[in-house]
Amino acid sequence: MLRLRPRFFSHRQEAVAFSVLLGICVIATMPFRVRAQAKPNIAGDYLGTLGPLHVKLHLKVDPLRGVTGTLDSPDQGADGIPCADFHLDGQALSFTVPAVHGSWKGTVADDGASLSGTWDQGSPMPLNFARDTFMAAAKPSPVDGIWLGRLQAGSTSLRLQLDVKSDNAGREFCAMDSLDQHAMGLECAKVIFAASDFSFDVPIVHGNWKGTLSADGNTLSGVWSQGSPLPLNFARQSVAIAAAPIPGPTYDPALAPAAAADLQSVLDSDLAEALRSGELAPGTGAGVSIAVVEHGVRRVFSYGAAKPDSIFEIGSITKTFTGLVLSQMVEQGKVKFDEPVRELLPPGTVAKPVGAEITLLDLATQHSGLPRMPDNFKPADPNNPYADYGAPNLYAFVAQHGVEKPADAGFLYSNLGFGLLGQALAVRSGLAYPGLLKEEVIDPLGLKDTTVFLSPAQQARFIAGHDEHHHPAHAWDLDAFAGAGAMRSTAADMLTYLEANLHPEKLKPVAGSSAGATLSAALVQSHQLQADAMPGTRIALAWLFVSETGDYWHNGATGGYSSYAFFNLKADYAAVVLFNTTLGSSGSFADRLGQHISQRLAGKPAVSLAK
Repeated sequence: MLRLRPRFFSHRQEAVAFSVLLGICVIATMPFRVRAQAKPNIAGDYLGTLGPLHVKLHLKVDPLRGVTGTLDSPDQGADGIPCADFHLDGQALSFTVPAVHGSWKGTVADDGASLSGTWDQGSPMPLNFARDTFMAAAKPSPVDGIWLGRLQAGSTSLRLQLDVKSDNAGREFCAMDSLDQHAMGLECAKVIFAASDFSFDVPIVHGNWKGTLSADGNTLSGVWSQGSPLPLNFARQSVAIAAAPIPGPTYDPALAPAAAADLQSVLDSDLAEALRSGELAPGTGAGVSIAVVEHGVRRVFSYGAAKPDSIFEIGSITKTFTGLVLSQMVEQGKVKFDEPVRELLPPGTVAKPVGAEITLLDLATQHSGLPRMPDNFKPADPNNPYADYGAPNLYAFVAQHGVEKPADAGFLYSNLGFGLLGQALAVRSGLAYPGLLKEEVIDPLGLKDTTVFLSPAQQARFIAGHDEHHHPAHAWDLDAFAGAGAMRSTAADMLTYLEANLHPEKLKPVAGSSAGATLSAALVQSHQLQADAMPGTRIALAWLFVSETGDYWHNGATGGYSSYAFFNLKADYAAVVLFNTTLGSSGSFADRLGQHISQRLAGKPAVSLAK
């Protein structure tokens, strides 16, 4: 649901047929003079992970040029970013990556088999590497090679590429590229080739392929399963296809800081091309509702097929509401931030771990170590994938996975984590998540159109969602994952919510709301920065905070909708963008529009909204 875009990351994208996670890329070649003392051998290839992203480091040592290197981010299809400023002093190693304004510093193991250290691009994050020791088989197996297929799921068509190889012990390995989603090097698991039968899993998207190799060795015929099975055949290729580079953003010139009262006229001009032939063009069915407040002045307006009172799915912005529910329950003495989540679940759900336990705060700050999604997530209907994943499924996964917190748990965005948090809080309260949300946040704020379940009157204003090709998309119904992304709302209601975040001290809860007395303090508490997130970003309770701009922000997406919300306490403005179209191959239009609005309010160059 959530689409995060740190400065050096590409957009994280999902398609109905094939959900993927995109990452970074870096490469460099810079000389450095080696000192005359024994040093570990670091020449070769190293593999590492930065949060959920795979990173490959390629190092060479030349007697004249010293150490040179390049860095790849296969998840983003980005290779060959130059590294520079190498320093190797004994076992201490450091280098920079100028293209992304980042640096790495750490130590080399005695045998050169691993590099342990920290990546810094505004805020430090652990980044350790292990040497890639793959030894290719002297004689490739019949299934080794490059394969290209096309997955068709409704209106979505994706080119998928396999790189299959075997090692000198006869074990098979593969990686999958989703070329049209710029998702490269997705690692396979359980790769099995026996006689003519071939199968593999792709864990990051909870998918599996199973089929057979043709007698001539040039075709793989089989089925892709990611909930519902779909035919997927591959043809052998002589060379691999490289992913087209993701174009960098362009910017419109800075204008004087816009006031809320003037923003619509500014956007009328800035959105002209998008309305004529881009994301909001006639015939797309696309519409966007926008709400902004600046120094107390509110404006709500819309473009395209949307109306100011249209209701949208808000996706992962729901997580900020779940974080506020947690803050409310802490203020009310019903839970504690450091309370193990295990203690809120039904008795006997999961065993107490030997080590440190995942706490409620770990879940709310994306530092639980839990994966993005559970491995038993196998939707019966890919068009409504969360509908059949209930509490029993969630508890079964938790029981199998356990609730021990990894010692090195850093920021790792997890829909599973927030689904678990929402479910745990609901169990403690004795209410289902929608009722708990209504009691703790919706009723005290007087939000009339913010809900999980729509009334008949609200259903009439629920704008139809669209996939990335502007075809109708099914609404999403979430059960055990409700706390991660189940909510629907209007721009006006969301603005009221953002105003409460801007000025908790001015909050006047609706009379008679039982939870209103603690809401102001809970809002303040929910803004407290708890941990590092992405480079240049920290995290409060779900809200991401950008140190450079002062914006608290979150975004979201479902199969037919996308959204972006932010508020800035120092500058006293906030805005929300609700869009009835999901993410496209170039990322999130809602994200770009939200950031554009923030930049217009701040008087900075604004990311272009043109096609």
